[in-house]
Amino acid sequence: MTSPSAALAGPPRDTAADTADATRGAVRGGRRVPLLVSGPPTVLALAVVLPGIGHRQLWRDEHATWWASTLSYPDLGRLTGHIDVVLTPFYVVMHLWTALAGTSPAALRLPGALAMAASAGLLALLGRQLSDARTGLVAGLLFAVLPTVTRYGQEARPYAFAVLFALLATLVLLRALDRPSLGSWTLYTLAVALTGFSHLVALSVLPAHAVAVVRARRAGDPIAHWAFGCATVLGTSAVVPMATEGAGQVQQIAWNNPVLSDLGEYPVELLGSWSAAVAVMTLGAVGLLTAGRRGAVPGLWALLPPVLTFVTSDRLHLFLPRYLLFTVPAWLLLAAAGAVRCADVVTGTARTGRRRRVTGALLLTGAVAGFAVQVWPAVLAARQDLPDEPDFAGAGRVVRAAQHPGDGILYSGVFGERKAMAYELRGGTRPDDVLARRTARQTGSYAAVECDVPADCLSGRRRLWLVSTGPGATRTPLRASTAAVLEGRYTVVRTERLRHVTVQLLERRR
Repeated sequence: MTSPSAALAGPPRDTAADTADATRGAVRGGRRVPLLVSGPPTVLALAVVLPGIGHRQLWRDEHATWWASTLSYPDLGRLTGHIDVVLTPFYVVMHLWTALAGTSPAALRLPGALAMAASAGLLALLGRQLSDARTGLVAGLLFAVLPTVTRYGQEARPYAFAVLFALLATLVLLRALDRPSLGSWTLYTLAVALTGFSHLVALSVLPAHAVAVVRARRAGDPIAHWAFGCATVLGTSAVVPMATEGAGQVQQIAWNNPVLSDLGEYPVELLGSWSAAVAVMTLGAVGLLTAGRRGAVPGLWALLPPVLTFVTSDRLHLFLPRYLLFTVPAWLLLAAAGAVRCADVVTGTARTGRRRRVTGALLLTGAVAGFAVQVWPAVLAARQDLPDEPDFAGAGRVVRAAQHPGDGILYSGVFGERKAMAYELRGGTRPDDVLARRTARQTGSYAAVECDVPADCLSGRRRLWLVSTGPGATRTPLRASTAAVLEGRYTVVRTERLRHVTVQLLERRR
């Protein structure tokens, strides 16, 4: 029976010396081979992702993670009943994590960094399963230095876990097809459920899995299709209640209406830079074309999810590169296969098998190193503050340093100012949110309900801090009634203009 792991297999070795050397290598390596293949990418990913993990300030989506993960379970249930129900498993995990590790930027992001490091190792093992150790090692190393791996490995959101569980499900499936057992198919069922819980869009990897199952069935496996069907039904059924409720909350991402230009920018946003996109997709095309039908699994994994989400974007609004981050491993599997095939072609004229292997290893090492050098500026940029996000950390420092007992604070803008400032001023005294009639915790959302009569809520407040991210004049987004009270009763005594945010101190006129 033909193993489904041959999906990306390279050309067969055609000399007795090569076969003998491979046999001796397998005997010497034994069970250490998987560790030797997965270890270097895992270590490299940790070395690239961990530095500076707490330096970049949180952005608005990460503020939502912090807010949700610090709620009690009843309050979290109230929140997800209105918004973000599909992120409930992630928030529950983060609730447990923050209780142990705290809520600093580094603590919030560490689980994602560890998930990316584990993904690098799993990708190397998957490449070895599909083809050989060289392909797996190259794919894992490329993954470790990819700019978006650093970007989303340093982010307190679920996208790194979607990558991890999509990889895990694929690897477990191939091993279940190679060595079928109740235990292996049970593990696959669990992996499918975890993939859906990490991010619903990641379940679009299943059609690629179906291709591997069909090939196994045609190769003579009499139960592969039945086992796969049962596993996917059981695994996805665990996610159905969450998905059903989430369908009623799709309006929260209704702003995402991509056009053709977004499709053109997709490769760069997915991979982190133009140099990464050109290199990976060029080599990926080589790998896909030279693999023929055997490249169907990674090819479908790479291409089908963006196509599906784009053509349904007017209804589901799911075409976002970060939602499709789980397809990156498929592109790197194809790119690694292309790189190995190119190396084999270049070294094909070598007179001895040993010289061919040494030359090929040097070429592949140089290719990975050259890729790392090309994308390194983008990796460094991924560790910096997002350019379009307000400098709430700076705003927090201004308020914390100059606040007085009894101060009030109010907000203007559309960047989640309340959540952001609550995070930056956590762990100490902070001005009262004077306009909040009902807090976000009470409303079961991320936003508070403000006073109907601002004059009453501001009565008796001698000093107010106004944090604004609105365009143009500082108070433009304020309600007219609030702006009128401020204009009539208060004088601006201090203004601090930071990146995309202004902090003003207002004192009541005598």
